[in-house]
Amino acid sequence: MKSMRYRLENGGFLIFLTLVSLGLGLILSAFTGALLWAVLGALLFQPLFQKLLRRWPGRRNLAAGLTMLIITVAVVIPALILTSLVVEQAADVYGQMRSGQINVAVYFAQLHDALPQRLQQLLDSSGFGSFEHAEARVAEAINNSVSMIARQALSIGANAASFLLACGVGLYVMYFLLRDGDRIGPAVLRGLPIEAPIAARLAEKFITVVRATIKGTGLVALAQGGLGAITFWIVGLPAALLWGMLMVIGALLPAIGPAIVWVPVALYLLATGAIWQAVVVVLSGVVVIGLADNILRPILVGRDTGIPDWLVLVTTLGGIDLMGISGIVVGPLVAALFLTGWEILTLQRAARAETG
Repeated sequence: MKSMRYRLENGGFLIFLTLVSLGLGLILSAFTGALLWAVLGALLFQPLFQKLLRRWPGRRNLAAGLTMLIITVAVVIPALILTSLVVEQAADVYGQMRSGQINVAVYFAQLHDALPQRLQQLLDSSGFGSFEHAEARVAEAINNSVSMIARQALSIGANAASFLLACGVGLYVMYFLLRDGDRIGPAVLRGLPIEAPIAARLAEKFITVVRATIKGTGLVALAQGGLGAITFWIVGLPAALLWGMLMVIGALLPAIGPAIVWVPVALYLLATGAIWQAVVVVLSGVVVIGLADNILRPILVGRDTGIPDWLVLVTTLGGIDLMGISGIVVGPLVAALFLTGWEILTLQRAARAETG
């Protein structure tokens, strides 16, 4: 009788926890992105907080406040300035495309006509369809890419108040996560209905993937995009910051990389007679931009995530489609936890088989 009553009360309590957890999730859903980046930022800058805390032992509020000041000056303000510049260039290019001042199809036709006759015939008779079809598809892809950035930029401008509110909430939460993160983290792990060793391993994988994705992939992509923007500015390409941002997006995707932007630019410059400009873009793409990943990634990330490149590519694209920019981190993170979870289950089954 007592055991039945215990199971009933325990089941009721679990139902209560489930309902209030879902309710809290619904209430916080408007700030999902802000809270996610607050957690990621707290994890990323926790070493800086700990360093400041060692300098001023026992003064956690001061250490957290100084950390937030450094984040604001070194990351938030430059990001807002860069975003405003990209927004301005994206809106300008988008307007020129709609008015016909920029016609990608014409540029593509110029590139086609500058190619050798045999290569033109090969392109026209390829299994991918006629040249006109390929021209339309490429023009559509470029137009859609720029239009997407412009629409996102205009959306941010139209919802500036909610955007600033989300940023404020994220920074506010990050302060407390920095200050109390070494207490909150273990408390969360203890509260999970998972065995302690498994929870610890999943937490370790979580931190590893976040660190690798933001520091290794994100910062390297920003560096490559920045180098690309400088290169495009040197050769006189209009809206260099916008194309640099497109290069950042390409650099985030394994097996694609920033070459998806600079190679077509170099081909167009070469085909239209801008020889030295094309040489500069190729040299920068191969020597400077291409080597940035090999040099910076080992410095920023000490170990790999252990996720196959094809899975990183697919989950990143799927994450972006589902969650926007947050999907860049969430996609590979879910994949890593999925692989780790199944690996733990396999090891447990093998251990039980040996002991059984």
